[in-house]
Amino acid sequence: MGLGIGLVGLPNVGKSTTFNALTKAQNAECANYPFCTIEPNKAVVPVPDDRLGELARIVKPERIQYSTLDFVDIAGLVKGASKGEGLGNKFLSNIREADMILHIVRCFEDENITHVEGSIDPIRDVEIIEQELLFSDLDQLLKRIDTIGRKARGSDRDAKAQLEIANKLLSHIEENNPVSTFADKEDEQFLLLNKDLRFLTGKEIIYGANVDEDGLVEDNDYYLTLKAYADSRNSEVIKLCAKIEEEMAVFEEDEKLEMLESLGAVESGLDQIIRKGFAKLGLMSYFTAGVKEVRAWTIRRNTTAPKAAAVIHNDFEKGFIRAEVIAYDDFIACNGEQGSKEAGKMRLEGKEYIVQDGDVMHFRFNV
Repeated sequence: MGLGIGLVGLPNVGKSTTFNALTKAQNAECANYPFCTIEPNKAVVPVPDDRLGELARIVKPERIQYSTLDFVDIAGLVKGASKGEGLGNKFLSNIREADMILHIVRCFEDENITHVEGSIDPIRDVEIIEQELLFSDLDQLLKRIDTIGRKARGSDRDAKAQLEIANKLLSHIEENNPVSTFADKEDEQFLLLNKDLRFLTGKEIIYGANVDEDGLVEDNDYYLTLKAYADSRNSEVIKLCAKIEEEMAVFEEDEKLEMLESLGAVESGLDQIIRKGFAKLGLMSYFTAGVKEVRAWTIRRNTTAPKAAAVIHNDFEKGFIRAEVIAYDDFIACNGEQGSKEAGKMRLEGKEYIVQDGDVMHFRFNV
């Protein structure tokens, strides 16, 4: 669906190692999604979903295809990026195209890895990056105000309405507040502004606390400090060790599980990031299950059956008649489609049906 998560962070915090782990994990775990380089810093990553394995166990398909997310690795930002320091605005514009931000924060000490600020301080690091994002939003907004201000001096009513909300947002940002806390986010004129400018500080953030191996086993003070900060912002923080994630990415599944168990974990940090990012973007999967392929199809929550069918092919929506639907749990409990039919668990749904996460579907259409 083209929805992306942008990785940001200071240099030498483990951001690129995290990105490398994502791409290697994809290669190892999902042969049907070889690493897809759209540009040197973009990759398509499968969304972990155990349900596909259960469906495949029953259906025995030739292949499995997962839902995916785009991940974009943004070059390390530095203080002053919004003023052009480092490669500045080029990378800030890349972040603007992402739908969500994964902020990798260093939460470990290692004298062999230099920190650009000279010491380990997660909150300082977070504030440096978020200040640069805020400055970039301010710069973009001022340019827009200048443009619509000229129109508003005429008889353009829409421009006058947008100028009013833009000036309110300007005051909000100038008080060092992110766009995400702006009171009038549901205002029609704000929504138009945000659609065009894609405010960086209006995007949801997941914090990735990059710890060392000891920090995986027992929470260190750096992680706890970052977690408290994230909690105060109603944001997620996920603990990971980028170095170990990169190592595990090429493991067989049983080796990976053994490694996680030895570290007292049940799921890797990367899998958590992908899964939670998928959910926070308002996405879910429905399934098709046949001998050729068991596949997850990505849709937004509250999608109707015809719109869900269009994800497979536009003709499915144009000629939609109805959908055959089996809930995932029923499909598994009844050992497949035939058992579900015999148990009366298959339903015929029409155009108004809202697809549920995990529905196993077959569409009837006529074009």
